[in-house]
Amino acid sequence: MQVPTWDLPELTGRLTELSARRGATALLSWTADLLWKAQQRGEPAAWVSAHAAPFFPPDFAAVGIDLGALPFIRTKDAAAAARAADKLLRSGAFGLLIVDLGPCALLPAPLLARLLGLARAHDAAVVFVAEERSDATSLSPVVSLRLTTSRRRVAPDRFACTIEAIKDKRRGPGWTLTQNLRGPAGLR
Repeated sequence: MQVPTWDLPELTGRLTELSARRGATALLSWTADLLWKAQQRGEPAAWVSAHAAPFFPPDFAAVGIDLGALPFIRTKDAAAAARAADKLLRSGAFGLLIVDLGPCALLPAPLLARLLGLARAHDAAVVFVAEERSDATSLSPVVSLRLTTSRRRVAPDRFACTIEAIKDKRRGPGWTLTQNLRGPAGLR
């Protein structure tokens, strides 16, 4: 089996769920990498957040993300974030949406089905970022790629960041990708 890449062509037209256990996260490393790749391809991206502390902008700028080209929408809860993503997808202007749901998010099935249809219609990737649920269930059956993240220190300022496919409707679960990254100033 060929291991997929963490890039827009792999994620376009589908809903992806990227999660981590509290404290064991490499979520922001993987989302930053995806945002950077989208911007390098000239693909507009947006971040929609229901999370109180989504990311530290200087860390994203340090890895090459153009913050001036990254619309950021803050919402009151996960359902409002999903509705905002719906509006952004309908515009057809974005190739990538990161939807940061925060902890314990639940979304209605019809809304998720509509987001999937819009992602397919507009050749967009929708990545839900969420804290892993204690019951280990997926956000929805319409999520076709479910990944969990982890990180471990491999040197004083380096971390091995891994994603593992828990569910993949295209290739089957079980594959992993790892990249060694330099930690931001607060983790060195």
